[in-house]
Amino acid sequence: MGLLDSLLQRDGRKFIKRKDSDAGEAGRALEELRGSIYNELRTSEGAKRQQQRFCGPVVAMTFNFLVSVGIILTNKFVMGQVGFNFPIFLTLIHYSVAWILLALFKALSLLPVSPPSKTTPFSSLFALGVVMSFATGLANTSLKHNSVGFYQMIKIAVTPTIVLAEFILFSKTISCKKVLALVVVSAGVAVATVTDLEFNLFGACIAIAWIVPSAINKILWSNLQQHANWTALALMWKTTPVTVFFLLALMPWLDPPGVLLFKWNINNSSTILISALLGFLLQWSGALALGATSATSHVVLGQFKTCVILLGGYVLFNSDPGFVSICGAVTALCGMTVYTSLNLQKSLEGPSKQLPKQNVSLPKPKTTTEGGGTDSIAVTDVTNTTNIV
Repeated sequence: MGLLDSLLQRDGRKFIKRKDSDAGEAGRALEELRGSIYNELRTSEGAKRQQQRFCGPVVAMTFNFLVSVGIILTNKFVMGQVGFNFPIFLTLIHYSVAWILLALFKALSLLPVSPPSKTTPFSSLFALGVVMSFATGLANTSLKHNSVGFYQMIKIAVTPTIVLAEFILFSKTISCKKVLALVVVSAGVAVATVTDLEFNLFGACIAIAWIVPSAINKILWSNLQQHANWTALALMWKTTPVTVFFLLALMPWLDPPGVLLFKWNINNSSTILISALLGFLLQWSGALALGATSATSHVVLGQFKTCVILLGGYVLFNSDPGFVSICGAVTALCGMTVYTSLNLQKSLEGPSKQLPKQNVSLPKPKTTTEGGGTDSIAVTDVTNTTNIV
């Protein structure tokens, strides 16, 4: 019995040590995994990879499309039923609420880390904040003083402005097929909205002044996210204070008098707050879409929204925009389909251009030492090329 007890005790100690060893290895593996995830989220490169992983082009553009439709209906209710006819002040409320939410995310350590300050000069962030205040404020003012049709007609001019600005700033060109597709889209939207072109001189001047800031705003958002490791929320956190400041400066010039006489109550305040929350989601979803695609694609998405709303009203609510407008909307949708397919084809051709590098036939080994050394180098180069691809 003594021998049996000693064997059992020895095996028991080995079992306990093995269990302790396994538990220690599992714990170390868990700590390493936790540390890697923490490091991934606490660096700008890691946060950018997580944004690209969970919010690709389809998700970002769908998110932006849904929020855009929601805020159009909400702002229409705010301007019409509530009677809050102060577009710049409404935009200021939107960005102020967004700033408060971003500060809350910052306090809860939910805000992604910004890239180092030396990689992006402060002048770029300041310029983006200024341009964003003019783009958003002038857009809401234009929508107040012009008809929806004239507003959409002016939006068509943003597309060639973006193409020209990207060529001047970044020497970026697009193919002739894409140019033709964009021409078809713009012509279709023009035909779809040509029946409603009411405007006045002040509204027309505001709309024309809005074109350049809108184009530059989209280009800067897209460029900083795609080439400087910025995430949407981090970039919003840096630029929103500048936007709020310049909206305060624009309000006395563009808003009508009487903002202090507006009667606030629970219903009005809750409606404007809902509009502000949707404004934050619109800014976030727009930034995600610009980071995942391009400035031109984001403009095409806005025109797609216009055509879908027009056709949806015709199909669901028996509205009659006219046969010409319906044909224009259908033509624009066809052009958008071609443009999207060209973008997908380009994205698929990128990896395929590197495929021939993997199919390099390996030379037969030679019997001499010098030839063998050469063959060994050739094999190493092909292996490295394959790994890189």
